[in-house]
Amino acid sequence: MSSRITVSAHCCLHLRNTAFIWLSIPPQHDSDPVQHTAQTWSPRKMVSSLLSPGFRSFRVVSSFHQITQGSGNCPYRLLVGAPFETNGQYQTGDVYKCPLSKRSRGGCSKLNLGRISLTNVSERKDKMRLGMTLASNPKDNSFVACGPLWSHECGSSYYSTGICSRVNASFKFSRTIAPAFQRCDNYMDIVIVLDGSNSIYPWTDVQEFLINILQKFHIGPGQIQVGVLQYGEKVVHEFHLNDFRSVEEVVKAARKIDQRGGEETRTALGIEMALSEAFKQGGRRGAKKVMIVITDGESHDSNDLQRVIEESEDENITRYAIAVLGYYNRRGINPEAFLNEIKYIASDPDDKHFFNVTDESALKDIVDALGNRIFSLEGTNQNETFGLQMSQAGFSSHIVEDGILVGAVGAYDWNGAVLKETRMGRVIPPKSSYQKEFPEELKNHGAYLGYTVSSVVSAKDGRLFVAGAPRFNHTGKVIIFTLTNTGNLTIIHSLKGHQIGSYYGSEIAPVDIDGDGITEHLLVAAPMFFGGGWERGKVYIYRPRFILDGELEIVDRGQNSRFGSSIAPVPDLNGDRYSEVVVGAPLEDDHRGAIYIFFGQRDGILQQYKQRIGAADLSSSLKYFGCSIHGKMDLNEDGLVDLTVGSLGAAVLLWSRSVVRIYANVRFEPSKINIFNKDCHRGGKEVTCMSAIVCLNVTAQTPILPNSKVGDYSAFIEDRRYTPRALLDDNEKQQSRNLTLLPGTESCDHVYFHVLETADYVRPIVFTVEVNLQNPNVGPVLDDSWPTTVRTELPYWNGCDDDDHCMPDLVLHSQSDLLDRKESERVIEGSRRRMVVDARLENRGENAYSAQLNISYTANLRFSSLIVKDSSDIKIECRTNGKQRHEKTCNVSSPFMRSQAQVLFRLEFEFSRTVFLDHVQIILQANSYVSFPLLKKRKNMFVCFFIIIIAFCSIQIQNLGFFPVRDLQLNIEIPDMTKSINQVLQIADFYTDEKINLWGSKYQRMPPPVHGIQV
Repeated sequence: MSSRITVSAHCCLHLRNTAFIWLSIPPQHDSDPVQHTAQTWSPRKMVSSLLSPGFRSFRVVSSFHQITQGSGNCPYRLLVGAPFETNGQYQTGDVYKCPLSKRSRGGCSKLNLGRISLTNVSERKDKMRLGMTLASNPKDNSFVACGPLWSHECGSSYYSTGICSRVNASFKFSRTIAPAFQRCDNYMDIVIVLDGSNSIYPWTDVQEFLINILQKFHIGPGQIQVGVLQYGEKVVHEFHLNDFRSVEEVVKAARKIDQRGGEETRTALGIEMALSEAFKQGGRRGAKKVMIVITDGESHDSNDLQRVIEESEDENITRYAIAVLGYYNRRGINPEAFLNEIKYIASDPDDKHFFNVTDESALKDIVDALGNRIFSLEGTNQNETFGLQMSQAGFSSHIVEDGILVGAVGAYDWNGAVLKETRMGRVIPPKSSYQKEFPEELKNHGAYLGYTVSSVVSAKDGRLFVAGAPRFNHTGKVIIFTLTNTGNLTIIHSLKGHQIGSYYGSEIAPVDIDGDGITEHLLVAAPMFFGGGWERGKVYIYRPRFILDGELEIVDRGQNSRFGSSIAPVPDLNGDRYSEVVVGAPLEDDHRGAIYIFFGQRDGILQQYKQRIGAADLSSSLKYFGCSIHGKMDLNEDGLVDLTVGSLGAAVLLWSRSVVRIYANVRFEPSKINIFNKDCHRGGKEVTCMSAIVCLNVTAQTPILPNSKVGDYSAFIEDRRYTPRALLDDNEKQQSRNLTLLPGTESCDHVYFHVLETADYVRPIVFTVEVNLQNPNVGPVLDDSWPTTVRTELPYWNGCDDDDHCMPDLVLHSQSDLLDRKESERVIEGSRRRMVVDARLENRGENAYSAQLNISYTANLRFSSLIVKDSSDIKIECRTNGKQRHEKTCNVSSPFMRSQAQVLFRLEFEFSRTVFLDHVQIILQANSYVSFPLLKKRKNMFVCFFIIIIAFCSIQIQNLGFFPVRDLQLNIEIPDMTKSINQVLQIADFYTDEKINLWGSKYQRMPPPVHGIQV
């Protein structure tokens, strides 16, 4: 069965024996999503488990209201439905009211609604499950509690039509609501007009007949009641209609009736007295009126018969007339006139309303026939609402503006129906209203329409009613409809379930996300949805126009949960102005149960739950925790909406915790690091001392007590370097430090630290503040959408203008010893082994941070050295760029090159003996960060280019003949001069294999004929 809870408001009463058990939810680690997540939910909850051994709750919690009485404030009251509660010898169910004030010493007290009875009804209240449904009316602070299994007796049958009780703001019973109740077909007032004159003999036979016919009747409230009058010359009322309420009582009274006697038989007078007195005293409005006249002779006042019979017709009284012929037969008198008179008294037709017997002893023979004819009157009131006898109205309920909407799951052969009770009367739509969505061919499936009822508010269509039928076609259905007070029900839309047996539509919840009075989402639960081998449950989300927008389900717990057995929209809990949704899973953790909190947002409902609260985290004794949920009001007067969760035998109160944001602001004194000012000593070194002023301000997203102490903070310097650039003076301050934080006030603290000498003055130092709660389990909770870590950058002072932007202007001059300024090319002598480049780097702009000199050269050169030529304090330090063997990167005056500074330096290279190219190239490139924060580079480039000609010649002479060759001469000619008479080449040397006499016997080494540039 579904669980549903609603709001109710109540006034002050004196209660006794209040017992509270205060529990606190344990912390939760973010890395473990399966455990209880109260630590990470905003707002957190403090838990009070209100246990009362006096009641067994099934569909529990209603709500609470505060009313001022006199000069004091009334504590809140919690309504708890206890449908298994016993009243006297019957398990009727009931409702408890429980005070929530800590000052109250009263315990939960029963309202004793189970003792209230419907008048003029033979009711059966045992197991009626009163309190299974609770609904409230915030307009007048009244509430309605229903017992859908309330039954009443009609003849030999019991009809479970259901009943509800309305209770006013003072917890006083107001009235009974029974929209499906119908009067029994045997709702009759029967008056027996009995002839007791002297001619009746023996009286015992007449008395036995009277007792036998009375035992045929189903006498009781709401059914048959009987009055008896005896006449002769006078009329005597033996007992009236309302004197007795059972067959046993009536029979007992009939046994005491004695014959009154009399010389005359004044039948007309007896009938007249029945009309004027017997039917009036104890007669019931709407009851069928039946008169049974038993006489043994013609009336002495026959002249009045016509008048009283006409009056009987006017009163719509059905008359049965019995003629006893014993007197006539004993004296041999013709009874024709007597029989005609009796037939006149009887209603038409005579064959159904007239009886005659030979004597008094024969009366026993017509008992059955008379009883059957009277019982044949039953059913004449059958109409279109006859199918409501087993409706169980009140299985669900929902307060609307002009009355109460109730679900009747058993109506119309368990297809179900929706009824309405208003001040003007009950509204029962005709069965044909449902035919389109619930066709006759599917009626045997038992749709259970009315398992839950609610309403949505559409911007276009206004208020629309919603009802679930979880067994329709085995997959479930939800209908959206309009209902007028004239009974016109129009279904305008329907939603269908997708899985057999999922019980789709057993729980429905409209959600107004932004509190504008318009329903943004409709939630429909299928708590028995089967997935992954488990009966997990699922909740479907529909947006306006009833379009599927998503699903809520729990996929991280492999067990039977019945997630969606209860759904409760609750007002904003985390201060973002959007409502939340709480969903119950009462079968989780081996039937201990759990609830899940889903946050609302502008676009809808977040489909990942924010918090799980399991019964195991609260108390080991809880069972079916989450079978009902309610959260509408502030229970402990802290300005926050609280949550109430029902379970078997207990109602658990979850106090909301305030949601706060801690704003952290950090400023420094001085505002920048001046590396030129080493104003203190730490560890024997000159350092720059600084201080950080940490200011924290608490802003409450939800109401908070003004004197609540919130949190603390820890501060540290983020630096992943092996050698840090800055250190706190007191490292203990990196641990959490208490600082009294009160809402709406700013609290500041000083943290002292110092900056060490470093080569990196470009990137700022990062000062980090982390805020925390002083006690994560008590008091406010941090808004998890707000950062708890604040990183503030502390820059170095760059020595530039106030705009913090340095604009350097690096200028690079260079000159090689191979070329003068006018030459663009030159042929290099082969004997030359080294070359030199003289350069000057100057900064004509502002400070140049991270100035660098990049040197690249061709592979036929080898870098030898870089030497600073002047007495400048500028240092140039070079390194090879990894795999780039022919590149050097040099830092110039790290960390920065001052404005108007310059440096002269010399680069030396050696020519390679193994790599030969037709040119030499050297590129010098200077760059720096143009702007301190923006990190843009500026470059200056110098290129040296030379032409080099290198020649090698190898000659081999071989005699391939059989005889030696004598006087062989080798002539080699090489270019000596260019056309411009420039020397080009010269033979520097030649080499021969000494094992061979190149010159024969006349070995002669000739001198070089020419000379040139040596390569």
